[in-house]
Amino acid sequence: MTVTSEASARSKRTFSYSSDDIKRMLPHRWPMLMIDRAFDVVPGVSGRGVKSVSVNEPFFAGHYPDHSIMPGVMIVEAMAQLVAVVYVAEIIEAPAPEDGGTEAAGDPSQSVGYLGSISSMKFSRLVVPGDQLRLEAKLGQRLRGLRQVTVRASVGTELAASGSLIVTTGRKDAGS
Repeated sequence: MTVTSEASARSKRTFSYSSDDIKRMLPHRWPMLMIDRAFDVVPGVSGRGVKSVSVNEPFFAGHYPDHSIMPGVMIVEAMAQLVAVVYVAEIIEAPAPEDGGTEAAGDPSQSVGYLGSISSMKFSRLVVPGDQLRLEAKLGQRLRGLRQVTVRASVGTELAASGSLIVTTGRKDAGS
């Protein structure tokens, strides 16, 4: 019973990650690093994040230059990167093995997989420079090397986008 209680308490613990932490967790770099902060992260389960949208984003130069709007694919990318943070958090926040062994060596960003599919994605509000995009991700069930995820993006109280993603739970080399 004590083990179950300890495991339950540990699974509900939340974490926050700064932009520097996220750079260590993800393989993405500017201009493709899309999230500025992650918080309320329950490793392997769910999390929230923030993307501050600046007029200096490189995609604004060519995406409706006279009426700057954030491309939907970039909103989806930001949500997918939050999913990756939640996934990697499960790896880096895992308790140390009791047998005295060391945790898996290497770069945790190497465990980030790929976006496999986007379904039922709906865009309900334009995202423009000056907006703060609030992201949410909830990981669903695993099926072999895939994971279903529910995602949302909001600006203030207005929903900007929501839908489902399927992500791979690891990378495969081009030669495999």
